Amino acid sequence: MPMITSTGGSTTTTVGAAPALPRWLHRPVRTVVAADLTVVGVTVAVAVVAGLGGEPTADLARIGSGAVAAVLLALALPAARAWDPVVVGQGSAEFARVGRAVLLADVALAMIGLGLLVESVREWVFALVPLTGAALMGVRFGLRKVLHRHRGRGSGLTAVLAVGDEEAVAGLVRRTRRDPYFGWVVTGVCVPAGAGPAIEGVPVLGDLDSVPRFATAGSHGVVAVCRAPGWGPARLHRLAWELEGSAVELAVDPGLMEIAGPRMHITPVDGLPLLRLSRPRPSTPARLLKHVADRLGAGLLLVLAAPLFVLVAAAVKSVDGGPVFFRQERVGTHGRTFGMLKFRSMCIDAESLRNALVPDGEGPLFKMRHDPRVTRVGAFLRRYSVDELPQLLNVLGGSMSLVGPRPPLPHEVAAYADDARRRLLVKPGMTGLWQVSGRSSLTWEESIRLDLRYVENWTPALDLLILWKTVGAVLGGRGAY
Repeated sequence: MPMITSTGGSTTTTVGAAPALPRWLHRPVRTVVAADLTVVGVTVAVAVVAGLGGEPTADLARIGSGAVAAVLLALALPAARAWDPVVVGQGSAEFARVGRAVLLADVALAMIGLGLLVESVREWVFALVPLTGAALMGVRFGLRKVLHRHRGRGSGLTAVLAVGDEEAVAGLVRRTRRDPYFGWVVTGVCVPAGAGPAIEGVPVLGDLDSVPRFATAGSHGVVAVCRAPGWGPARLHRLAWELEGSAVELAVDPGLMEIAGPRMHITPVDGLPLLRLSRPRPSTPARLLKHVADRLGAGLLLVLAAPLFVLVAAAVKSVDGGPVFFRQERVGTHGRTFGMLKFRSMCIDAESLRNALVPDGEGPLFKMRHDPRVTRVGAFLRRYSVDELPQLLNVLGGSMSLVGPRPPLPHEVAAYADDARRRLLVKPGMTGLWQVSGRSSLTWEESIRLDLRYVENWTPALDLLILWKTVGAVLGGRGAY
């Protein structure tokens, strides 16, 4: 078991040995605040000093513009909630808030410069403030990677007390283990029965009535309430009151695990908070942006990858003299079929040999870790996803997107349940959440869950995040076979 550092309180509970967490990472928010202010101070100071030209009036105006820019950035970061503990080190929301803060400071500086007719403000508005924003994001990214590396080794994790029925609690335990970078580890559970064997290796501490006692004992930083019989709003409200005065955070599963982000809104009606969900339909400008980005991105990548296409084609041809490309019928948007292109990675008669093979795992998706039909060249192409490069032609033609759900086979779609058919609401993609979360090592249910999460929560920022993570997943060859 790893060492659990409860970031929700002042206590540290050691469950076992783990790499030591650097002292400055024990308080991530304080570290980020200090780093942001340091970046702003250093970049502004360097810009001011580098631009001094020896003219007193111009230099004074430049120093004044720099000072105002630094103050505006320092005020805009907390105003945009870029230091909120909920987003520090988590997801794309952190970078979105930093970007919003930089934009807010930039607009305010431009308005001040326009009102006071200060000429030197221009270079700050159009160059120096945006560059400072880029530096802020770069430092944030570096800090996040350090934090994630330590969390992946089992240190710096927040101890969580999970509350709910056995199935819901087990699901939360599995999710936190699949995503250690989030920083949670379930170290105890409370279930209706109050006794019984450990759930997913986590000990059962007590029943639902004993939650306040264990939550405030100092061993947990978060109480996560999952689905629990008899736990209505009144009981949750009472638990929130009982946790007041402690450093324990209360997290509640709303029962909509795969819906988040821009679709979820809190609307109070006479003091009653209602969770409102907007329809999963991107706006026309967002759809147009994705359409244009797909075409431009595919065209540019095809030009850059042209020499690689020639080399791969020669390598595939040299194996057995067969065709270079493999065309397979896949199902796209709203059930329309299309021919998906790939570099051929299997022997010529691969399809006829399939019935004699036994796939790994269950579900309609045929997967084999050591498929004898894959050629030696094909194994290399698959490991680094080079075999999928011809799908850029599908993207250019409009049948696929750069990012989206995995393109399914017709027989897979025939076995879909109603929820899985929602994958067909958007174009299939060359990469997606399934690619950056394990690829072929995922189970069928996990693959469907990730694709549905993408469909329900799509934003342009999510596409950019997936494309960024795809680079690491492909170079590392994780889950590819």
